[in-house]
Amino acid sequence: METSSHLYIAIILVPLVAAILAFLWQRFAVFIGITTATVIALLVATWIGQDLQITNAYYYLGGWHLPLGIALYADGFTATMLVMTALVGLGISIYASAYFKNNQSTARLFWPIWLIMWSALNALFLSADLFNIYVTLELVSLSAVALVALAQNSEANKAALRYLLVGLFGSLCYLLGVGLLYSEYAMLELSLLGDAITLSPVTVSALALMSAGLIMKAALFPMHFWLPPAHGSAPAPVSAVLSALVVKAAVYLLFRLWFNVFDSIVTDYSAQLIGALGAAAVLWGSLQALRAERFKLLVAYSTVAQIGYFFLAIPLVQGIGTAVVAVSGAVYLMLSHALAKAAMFASAGTILHVAGHDRINDLAGINQSYPVTVFTIAIAGVSLVGLPPSGGFMGKWLLLQAAFTSGQWWWVVVLLLGSLLAAGYIFRVIAHAFTHLDELPPVQELDWRMQWPALVIAVLAMMLGLLAYPLAEIMGVSEVLSNTYRPAVMP
Repeated sequence: METSSHLYIAIILVPLVAAILAFLWQRFAVFIGITTATVIALLVATWIGQDLQITNAYYYLGGWHLPLGIALYADGFTATMLVMTALVGLGISIYASAYFKNNQSTARLFWPIWLIMWSALNALFLSADLFNIYVTLELVSLSAVALVALAQNSEANKAALRYLLVGLFGSLCYLLGVGLLYSEYAMLELSLLGDAITLSPVTVSALALMSAGLIMKAALFPMHFWLPPAHGSAPAPVSAVLSALVVKAAVYLLFRLWFNVFDSIVTDYSAQLIGALGAAAVLWGSLQALRAERFKLLVAYSTVAQIGYFFLAIPLVQGIGTAVVAVSGAVYLMLSHALAKAAMFASAGTILHVAGHDRINDLAGINQSYPVTVFTIAIAGVSLVGLPPSGGFMGKWLLLQAAFTSGQWWWVVVLLLGSLLAAGYIFRVIAHAFTHLDELPPVQELDWRMQWPALVIAVLAMMLGLLAYPLAEIMGVSEVLSNTYRPAVMP
């Protein structure tokens, strides 16, 4: 237990210290970044290896216990998010080391900001009280805005400014909700609040404000308008981490609030409303992806659609006997989406690098010149569509099970139609990429770091389906959110 406690701190502090070092010694920023990514992956692997079934583990900074001190909390859901962040972070860090190779000025800014974001993400997943979560959420948002602006063009600047304004408004809504809860209960710790929550106008207002703020940050329909421009105009490594990790942080917090803190006052009507927004996101995002002319913009709209699936779990959890299955499906979708979408954006960046554009209708012959990149897109697309044996298939299968068991057949229609639309826009890209050309343009020699890390990440997304049940048992994903998040405070 003591060793695990030290690992909690190391997972947060290592990228933070590395960010400072990368800023001070910019000549060695790439080396520091890659080394840090490797160390974090090893730390997370060591932690998981020491405690395969992480359940309600607390660590109190300075020995001060709740409610006076700052506590870090870990369970299976937390562990899953940390593993997801470590895998994506390592792969995208290796990719970024080649992507920014010829743009050292941008690289020197990218690495400190990216490492700060990584530290904030890890701290967010491990935080056990609402105010510290707010601090980490702000660090993630501000880092994301700065990373989007690294593209240094008018389109990216406009997208970054829009992202900043939406993020600030969302944060204010969240913070106001936190203030209302503190005025009502005089506490902010998730475990203590879960026991104290009662139905009252103040509590309902807090739930509404915090949910609205996080929905903005998660880019759930109709608050998705900032996401396609930001993800579509940012540098490829930035787009990858934004889609794979940043929006997941907001979804993670929403799940914690709805399932662990406010679960006693959540009504079926409110759950169905959130599910309806998720369904609208699936359909609207998919239709826009079908219409997109640029590959990166297609992938960005695909993110809008895929986010919608996560929120289908909220009404399905309300069904009798379906909570475990629904939550497990959503978590598997989050993990597989993060891996697949990181691979997609990295591949889009590679195509933009070698072709000078990412127009879908002009991708003919890409497979002949860069087969590894196109194969990566195809493998990642399998998971996004939800074909077996991918992690996406397992996640959607579990959601389908929950929908049938609870009698909420309308979500089945959304899941099936969303998968068909996903197949449409993925196959559209593949069809153009596989178009044969008799005369090919000169083939550029690519650094292996711009192809193989993305392929490995895509293959991992595919293999999640084969490891579904062992992963659920090891990580505790299938139970952690269905059980009450109210462990007794350690003496």
